[in-house]
Amino acid sequence: MSDHAVPLEPLLSVRSYSGEQTVHSHDYAQVLFAWRGRMDLEVGPSTDFADNSCGLVIPAGCTHAYAASPDLRMVVIDVAPDVGLDRSRRFVVTPGVRQLAAAGRADRLLAAILQAPRVGVRRGIALDGLRATLAGALHEGWTTARMAARCSLSTQRFHARMLELTGLSPQAWLRTLRLDEAQRLLRRGLTLEAVAARVGYASASALAHALRRDREVGARSLRHD
Repeated sequence: MSDHAVPLEPLLSVRSYSGEQTVHSHDYAQVLFAWRGRMDLEVGPSTDFADNSCGLVIPAGCTHAYAASPDLRMVVIDVAPDVGLDRSRRFVVTPGVRQLAAAGRADRLLAAILQAPRVGVRRGIALDGLRATLAGALHEGWTTARMAARCSLSTQRFHARMLELTGLSPQAWLRTLRLDEAQRLLRRGLTLEAVAARVGYASASALAHALRRDREVGARSLRHD
């Protein structure tokens, strides 16, 4: 991790990591979460992780080491020690937090993180992994219970975590994936019937209705884009 001097203002960056880093510490606090991938950490005497659902505050002077997944992209804020940053803690990476990170607003992002719900050590949702699983099997029947089991969570807890992460219910999120793929396939020239079968709609008319309702587009216009 970065070894620069204590920043006068919050310093936001998106960094790539790979492999492992031995125990070290900084004179400044770090606030971090994954844009993609996962980082497993030892923070003081405890083990922890940060991914795209849960972030971590590492206080100034706190020893830590990490192991990074190969594709890791990490949102990191280096910030001078302050109230709210003096203890290691985990926070929910809400949709609002991700939007502020994408906008590059370090001060507003830090303020949002300090107000984000705290989480204890609990099982997270590897959203990228779930998305990849569904993308390869959109034609199958994906109930909320089945998606929850894929993430080793109860249906109730999975529903609550998806609302925290995406702002959508599991079925609304799944519908978004299906319609995104449907639009992509229709632009390639596939028939409405073929696309409906690929993305999990019972009929061409059901898919056409969903596109008009949720995307305000017709299948014919997509095929002529």
